[in-house]
Amino acid sequence: MERFIIGSLEDLQPRLGSELVVGPWRTITQEQIDLFAEATGDRQWIHIDVVRAATESPFGGTIAHGFLTLSLLSSLVSEALQFATPSRLAVNYGLNRVRFISPVRAGTRLRARITPVQIDQAEGHVQIVWSVLIEGETGDRPFCTAEWVVRYYR
Repeated sequence: MERFIIGSLEDLQPRLGSELVVGPWRTITQEQIDLFAEATGDRQWIHIDVVRAATESPFGGTIAHGFLTLSLLSSLVSEALQFATPSRLAVNYGLNRVRFISPVRAGTRLRARITPVQIDQAEGHVQIVWSVLIEGETGDRPFCTAEWVVRYYR
């Protein structure tokens, strides 16, 4: 899949509130879940004990941490879109709203649906609020929705 190229902020403005791009699929592996557990110290059995999760978890197997899913925003968005004229620096400014709607089981493929919802220009930077919906192949229920605020410095 090719990245969606944003020519300018003027091109993006009329697209506010409309889905801009759907990113490529990515598989969440047990190894990624284990590494995230190690890095964060969140070693709850529903994430890392494959045998126990298969028999005792209501999810039927291990699941990714919600914060692991959320941490993918940056790479999921950057894999899906880019600006024709790159910024000097992009900074994660925070989140307005996040919901973890359904669990991400190990081995699941997911992707992001990306919608710009707000653009604010300030001296030296542009701030964009992206609505990102992370979904799986089955299309039942999304895994996560978030409003992500990014500042792009010229």
